[in-house]
Amino acid sequence: MAKTIAEINEKIASGNVCVVTAEEMSDIVDNIGAEKAAKEVDVVTTGTFGAMCSSGVFLNFGHSEIPIKITKMFMNDVEAYSGIAAVDSYLGATQVSEKLGIKYGGAHVIEDLICGKEVEVVAQSYGTDCYPRKELTTTITLDDLNQAIMVNPRNVYQRYDAATNGSKKIIHTYMGELLPDFKNVTYSGAGILSPLSNDPTYRTIGAGTKIFMGGAEGTVVGEGTQCSTASGYGTLMTTANLKEMTKEYVNAASFEGYGTSLFLGIGIPIPILDAEMAQATAVRDKDIEVSIKDYSIGKRDRPVVRNANYEELRSGSISLNGKDVTTSCMSSFKKSRDVAEELKRRIVAGTFLLGANTTTLPPKQSTKPMKETNKTPVVRDVMGEKVITVDESAGIIEAAGLMKQNERNHVSVLSNGKLVGIITSWDISKAVADGNTDTVNACMTKNVITCSPDETIDVVAKRLTEFKISAIPVIDSNQNVIGMLTSEHISKLFTRGKHE
Repeated sequence: MAKTIAEINEKIASGNVCVVTAEEMSDIVDNIGAEKAAKEVDVVTTGTFGAMCSSGVFLNFGHSEIPIKITKMFMNDVEAYSGIAAVDSYLGATQVSEKLGIKYGGAHVIEDLICGKEVEVVAQSYGTDCYPRKELTTTITLDDLNQAIMVNPRNVYQRYDAATNGSKKIIHTYMGELLPDFKNVTYSGAGILSPLSNDPTYRTIGAGTKIFMGGAEGTVVGEGTQCSTASGYGTLMTTANLKEMTKEYVNAASFEGYGTSLFLGIGIPIPILDAEMAQATAVRDKDIEVSIKDYSIGKRDRPVVRNANYEELRSGSISLNGKDVTTSCMSSFKKSRDVAEELKRRIVAGTFLLGANTTTLPPKQSTKPMKETNKTPVVRDVMGEKVITVDESAGIIEAAGLMKQNERNHVSVLSNGKLVGIITSWDISKAVADGNTDTVNACMTKNVITCSPDETIDVVAKRLTEFKISAIPVIDSNQNVIGMLTSEHISKLFTRGKHE
């Protein structure tokens, strides 16, 4: 027999409700089956605690004695968007400090406000008859604000791709530090506790659903940005009162080489309306699969190295290209569990009632790529396709002869057909000056910086500058050298673009 949310709320109010966490529900369904579990359990609580970049706060400061129409605002040197109204602003979690850069950002200002700290506000305006003031500097606390409403465009990813790095250098991303040569994997999400994984068809989660958010009681506004329910990657737009949040569930973070983000705890109660919902909330880590993608490829569609489920990822290691590599989670499973337990406690205590969703998430929603009217050239468009190579056992004189014959300054060095190094005319000059005329292996650069043919020119040009090199071998997915991109190729491309 099916239950309704109203009936469940009556049980909550009377103190007769049965609430379990998503972890507990999996065992219950395994032991007694979905039908019986649906009769005994009324609510399953979920939880997640991880970096949610697409977050921010609407703030109202009230009017100053001499009114000002704020057009530019900084809070602790972090810019807040002020193109809304005279004294309303939106502070984004990932906006960074003008002076401190990625060490401090909007997320840190939000945390400072929650902690009761004073925040410096510097505002500017062009001045009008009704808003004559042009500059304002003051300090405020959270209590000084009329409203501080967190409204997050995209939270609670249903699933999130795991990350690895196939390049030859460490890279820093929003998925943390990724070691070269696929030596580690990072992932995000709470797996068995993840809210949308416990209601994968979005029957009970949508606009109007009441949620636990940062310690406050919040609401789902509707589908989040980049929501792709058609492929099982749903997201939610969420909101709650910042004044009711606690530091326990809201933490700022700075990711090296990437920027700032906000770690946020969100829990969603799943009403067990029938056996179908009971079975959905019996999901386990082994049932939730994600793709491990190579984040060293600077493209929207990164190559998938392999697929894996959360049970494998949470084990601490995983097989990747025939080797066991370490896995680490960018979310806190302990804090996710705390969220689910706290939400359970509030429902049992009768202080948190369920909210019925008025609109469910669109079941067949897909995301579209950005429309780009100006095509960005990729490496394969401009690279030199004639590849000059030598074996690592070749002599330096042979390599020098190849350079002269082909009018090149760079030669790729191979071993069994695979790239193992690169030798330049400068390398040969130094070797000869030192009296070294042995094999190229002795003077070549072994840790070769490479690129793929589908990377954009601007990304690879940045790599050339970063490593102070003038050429970079182009390799395919099998590590075969298929071309060479030089600074001369890039210069010609941009010179041509200026004259077209």
